[in-house]
Amino acid sequence: MQYRKFGKTDWQTSVLGFGYMRLPTIGGDSGKIDQEKAEEMVNTAIEGGVNYFDTAYVYHEQNSETSLGKALKGQRDKVHIATKLPIWLCKESADFDRMLDEELERLQTDHIDNYLLHALNKNSWETVKKLNLIERGEAAIADGRIHNLGFSFHDNLETFKNIVDGYDKWDFCQIQYNYLDTEVQAGTEGLQYAANRGIAIVIMEPLRGGKLALDLPPTRPLWESAPQKRTPADWALQWVWNHPEVAVLLSGMSTLEQVQQNLVSASQSKVNALSKEELVLINQVKDTLNSRSPIPCTACEYCLPCPSGVNIPRNIDVYNRVAMFDDIEGSTTEYTKFIDDAQKAAQCIQCDECLSKCPQSIEISSWMPVIEDVLGKNQPYQMTLK
Repeated sequence: MQYRKFGKTDWQTSVLGFGYMRLPTIGGDSGKIDQEKAEEMVNTAIEGGVNYFDTAYVYHEQNSETSLGKALKGQRDKVHIATKLPIWLCKESADFDRMLDEELERLQTDHIDNYLLHALNKNSWETVKKLNLIERGEAAIADGRIHNLGFSFHDNLETFKNIVDGYDKWDFCQIQYNYLDTEVQAGTEGLQYAANRGIAIVIMEPLRGGKLALDLPPTRPLWESAPQKRTPADWALQWVWNHPEVAVLLSGMSTLEQVQQNLVSASQSKVNALSKEELVLINQVKDTLNSRSPIPCTACEYCLPCPSGVNIPRNIDVYNRVAMFDDIEGSTTEYTKFIDDAQKAAQCIQCDECLSKCPQSIEISSWMPVIEDVLGKNQPYQMTLK
């Protein structure tokens, strides 16, 4: 296992972290974790040198933390636990302590090493400030219940910088980052912005929910042309680890085999190890995947704000992934469950205000009902707008 300094702290983290959110389940019920299999995976990870475990209050229908607490019994001192406060469930300041204490009980521990404000965006950041949740976090640090305070993030670069600058004692942050998402959410600029302030960087979605691990026919010849033979998953992981700003990469592992494969990948990880030719190859794969997108959106966000509140770039991105990864099921799930109703394509009123703003001249108002029909109403997918 390779280790890296965790931001401003004096602790060394394993470069591979165990994302405790895609565990094996019983009967396909996300709330029923197969504890025996989960514990075998945890033990294998620890034996392989993993010392960072990431869970959350809401994962696996609020059963993830309890499962991890059981799995770490007798070996708690070998690892750092990261878990999260669901801001959307906070209605008053006291909810911080109520849920933190619940999490401590579930995890069977007296402290959380790395505590995150979960999934911050522009609106939830306002909730954090309104309810004085950072002050609650500082008090929990003072009494020893948490050691490091950070946040996970899902919004645009401007919001990310505002949050980073909004508190001068952040210990770490968790962002989505992979070779496709260099300009999505915080992106490369946000990665460097936080790292330059001594904030430890935790990476989530290095495989885009497993999409970048797929052996896809359009990209297979490119990977096979490389002198260094790796799986698509290993290429994606090595690309993230290549960045000196990255402290730890989280992988949501579902099988023992995935744990074993990731341990091998982690053992081979280095900063700035990929050659110029290898980076060119990865960019070619990226371009190939992007070329499969039916809507040529660059996520520049010139179309925002939408008068109706539609998050145009995100709706387009989720729709494009249907073609990029042959994944209608995954895109439909993300659209229905993880895009707020107020921001869905269905809210478009065809005002056409966005048309004159789009540098790519995309007929956005025409695409929004197509996106809603396919992802919201399960109509047949169409590659191009008719």
